[in-house]
Amino acid sequence: MKLKFSRHARRQMKWRMITEEEIIMAISNPDRLEDAIKDRKNAFKTLGDRRLKITYKYENEEIIVITAMIKGGS
Repeated sequence: MKLKFSRHARRQMKWRMITEEEIIMAISNPDRLEDAIKDRKNAFKTLGDRRLKITYKYENEEIIVITAMIKGGS
């Protein structure tokens, strides 16, 4: 899986202490996957006490991570 991260995604990962490994886990094996606007996908994954929401899209045989969030709780 070839991943690229937008500048926004990198900033959100840093602020929210989300690792690349957690993003890969969420995208490759989501608890739930939803369609989003502009041909994007939202992958939801619970890891410990955190529920991640990763927004990404496919572009030129790569996955572009748009943003990463923690939903609810911390």
